[in-house]
This record gives sequence, structure tokens and C-alpha cells, in this order.
Amino acid sequence: MRASSEETVLLGNGCLCCTTRSDLQLALRRLVSERERGQVPHFRQVVIETSGLADPGPLLQTFATDRALGGEFSVEVVLAVVDAATGSQTLDWSAEARKQAILADRLIVTKTDLADPAATERLLQRLGALNPRAETAVAVAGALAPHLFTDAPAIIRASDAMSRHSGFVAEAGHSDGIRSFVLSEAAPLPWVPFSQAMETLVALRGPDLLRAKGLLNVAGCRGPVVVQFVQHLAHPPVELEAWPDQDRTSRVVFITRNIDERAVRDLLAAIRALGVSAPPTSSS
Repeated sequence: MRASSEETVLLGNGCLCCTTRSDLQLALRRLVSERERGQVPHFRQVVIETSGLADPGPLLQTFATDRALGGEFSVEVVLAVVDAATGSQTLDWSAEARKQAILADRLIVTKTDLADPAATERLLQRLGALNPRAETAVAVAGALAPHLFTDAPAIIRASDAMSRHSGFVAEAGHSDGIRSFVLSEAAPLPWVPFSQAMETLVALRGPDLLRAKGLLNVAGCRGPVVVQFVQHLAHPPVELEAWPDQDRTSRVVFITRNIDERAVRDLLAAIRALGVSAPPTSSS
């Protein structure tokens, strides 16, 4: 949404946790080559952000098994973010979430302001049992010391972290009926039908609405409206000042469990149709 001079590499051939790692290897090697030739600014660190449903095993195996890549890069810190409001339930059913917590060097707990303090404490205890070696930090209103994103915890040496991570062989593939899809529309959307449809979806299938996020072209709004939903929690919509370019298409990404894309589309269409005023009837 904002201009940046930093280098961002998009791997466009599939989910980072489910495809072979040759794309990541090639991207990192290209960055090193371009840095040496002066084509990109000098960099000392690379941040890799995966899907929230990613199995980190294949990614870590890439650095453990590629000797050439290992000569240039080492895994400094594996960071996992845990939602205090829904994290316990997600850990109950999601093998990927448990793997993320087990393999993390640092666990960041968020949204404690939306969760019951007793539930937050139980979550912290559970995370400690899953991964007693991880450092745990709490982000308050999203604020976190920047070094926690890039610096390894003091108790973990780089060689120990590499040996610990490289010993983990994980399944590549989502489970538990998880699927993702994108809803898009070029015409401006009326806000009320969309909001009511999402309220209905949350009420009926909240635990299975793992994530929905996107930008809406809302009728009457100057800039795009950012919407985010996590299970039964709806974040307040935020209107940005302006669109980044001329494309005003609304796009919302859904990550769900056993919720069919067609059912969501039909729900949105039905509520929008109900909101359309019927023409007045004439009486004789």
C-alpha cells in the first residue's frame, strides 16, 4: 500500500509450505548474486514470511540440506505468532499450528486485550509445555520491540538451532479440510449487505472461518476499506486514504475449514438480493 525501496521477492508457484523448495533456493541465490554485482542494496538479513497455516519443516530443511545455500545463510530465529483469543482452539485441531509452536525459537502472543486473562494464562502454560525452550513475548496492541523479529533468543546458539530444526521432517500438505479462495468484484460494494453476510457467516461457522482479509471498494468511500476476520472475531474496518493504483477491484482472501467457496458466494449474493428494495406494487 506504500512505496518502499526494500526488495520483496514473491514466490508465485504455490503455497510456500507445500511446494518443493527449489523456488526459494533460486530466489535466495539470485539475491546474493545481485548483491555482489551491486544490483540490489547490500543486505545482512532476509525475512521469510509464510502462510499462517504453513508447516515450517520443509522450509527449514531447505537450509539444512543445501550446502551452497548454507554457506550464505543460517536460520537466525523462527518466530510464531499465537492469537490469545483463538489460539487454544487452533492448537486443539491444527497439526500445523502445533508444529509451528514446537519449532519456534520465539513465540509472540497477541490479542491479549480480547481474551480472558485466565484463558491467556492457560495458553501460555500450554505453549510452555509444547516448547519449553522457546522464548515467549506478549505484543500489546501490536507493539513489539523490533529486535524480537530478527535476533535469536540468548539461550539459543545458531548451531544448536540449526541442528534442532534440521532434525525435523514434516509432512508437506494441509490437513483438517483447510482450503483457501479469493472473492473479487470490480463494481463498488454496498457496505451493509457485505457486513451482514459476514456477521451471518461468523455466527454460523465462526470456528471454521480461520481467516478472511482483504480490501473492499465500498460505495461512497474514497479509499479502500481493510477488513479482517479471525474465527469469531471481526476487526473494525479501516478506510485508507487512497488506492495504490487505478485498480479498484475488491478482493477478500478466505482461509476456511470445511466451508465451501460456493456456499460463501451464495450467502453474500442472497443477503445482497434481500437488501434490494422491491418495486412498489400498483393497486387498481
